[in-house]
Amino acid sequence: MRLLILGGTLFLGRHIVDCAREHGHELTLFNRGHTDPGAFADVERITGDREADLDALAGRSWDAVIDTSGYLPRVVRASAAALADSVDHYVFVSSISAYSSLPVPGLDEDAPLAELPDPDSEDVARYYGELKVGCERVVRDALPDRALVVRPGLIVGPHDPTERFTYWVRRLAEGGRVLAPGAEGQPVQLIDARDLARWIVLMTEQRRTGTFNATGPAERLTFGEMLERIRRATGGNAEFVWIDEDRLAEAGVEPWDELPLWLDLPRHAELRGFLAVSVGRALSEGLEFRPLEATVADTLAWRRSTSEIGKTVGVPLPPAGLSVEREAQLLAQFDP
Repeated sequence: MRLLILGGTLFLGRHIVDCAREHGHELTLFNRGHTDPGAFADVERITGDREADLDALAGRSWDAVIDTSGYLPRVVRASAAALADSVDHYVFVSSISAYSSLPVPGLDEDAPLAELPDPDSEDVARYYGELKVGCERVVRDALPDRALVVRPGLIVGPHDPTERFTYWVRRLAEGGRVLAPGAEGQPVQLIDARDLARWIVLMTEQRRTGTFNATGPAERLTFGEMLERIRRATGGNAEFVWIDEDRLAEAGVEPWDELPLWLDLPRHAELRGFLAVSVGRALSEGLEFRPLEATVADTLAWRRSTSEIGKTVGVPLPPAGLSVEREAQLLAQFDP
């Protein structure tokens, strides 16, 4: 197949490129050339800014386009309109943040979607999910019956610039006393970017359409089990200091940002299903997962060799995880 990738050199996109090359597809990357411009030197690259100039795509055709970098409906509308007659299939990577609320586990792709309160807003940091919904709609409008919408959960693994999952891998590998939220039973979902990339490529090859939640694993995973498996996979020398969620909240510890993947469910009931959506539809279409331990090992090896943490992924991101000083202060505060 002839595939056009919008993006393709940061995180999920680069794994899609890797997988598509392994499958023998002919690739074209369209991006600004700001992120790792030396990557994939043997792949055709068209340098351009999708927000300002799509002229370089004119007069070309591809079997499918995979859009990994769409965040604003206005921008995605321009891309979809420009490519509607140039591609047979449009794959758009959205997010489970597209749902308006996830108050119970197991909600599927038909759950209510988030609506943008201000239709003119382009504040991605504030309305990430709502804007993703708008992007989904413009893709479907431009290519009716030719669009695949993928809603991933937390994407993890090598080349992840967000530190969301990587924080725990790195911190537990360091060992010592590790502050952990007393939310051992909270559900957790995540997907290795390479598993997601493989499935997206397979679905693209089959020209599948529709909307799919895409996260994992296939079986239930809890916060406590995840941390213990990471601890064992990184050497097993870390000592957990489990702190009650109420005490963390009283100390002003920020869920998700300071303690990644912790949702503080006692105070955020609307998030009970955020890391527990139904993925049955994707599983029935061949979505598969490698062992968590393999993701941990590869993430740790990459993290020890990189300075990529903190690069932009289309939305401003605060540093994830506790700083050394903040964790030490909290451990001293909570020490019995």
